[in-house]
Amino acid sequence: MNTAALTAVTAAVGTAAPVYGMTSGRVGPTIAALAGLLAVVLGGLAVARRRGGNGRRGAIAAIVLGLLATVSGAVFTATAGGGPGTGNGIVGAVVALLLGLTACLLGGKVMLRARGDDA
Repeated sequence: MNTAALTAVTAAVGTAAPVYGMTSGRVGPTIAALAGLLAVVLGGLAVARRRGGNGRRGAIAAIVLGLLATVSGAVFTATAGGGPGTGNGIVGAVVALLLGLTACLLGGKVMLRARGDDA
């Protein structure tokens, strides 16, 4: 098949075909989503530990990682071109944003309870 025919076929099919696999645009949002997932786990453990012990360190770690995931998810969401399936990582960025916010809420809940217990 010559290049003119290949160009015609590509133009006829379109360029919006879904992309599978790990592309360079998906690496950053995936790492941010994993950081958000770790933050949610730490926040959940801090909430569980708060009942019987001190979960302050876990809450702080959840808040810090949650903020990192939230900010990086927001940046990746704002800079990603195209929509889902384009290989730009928009889905991972949105997941990182939501997980980061959830982790911040869990960590903040523990910190507020700890503050209320001290007073």
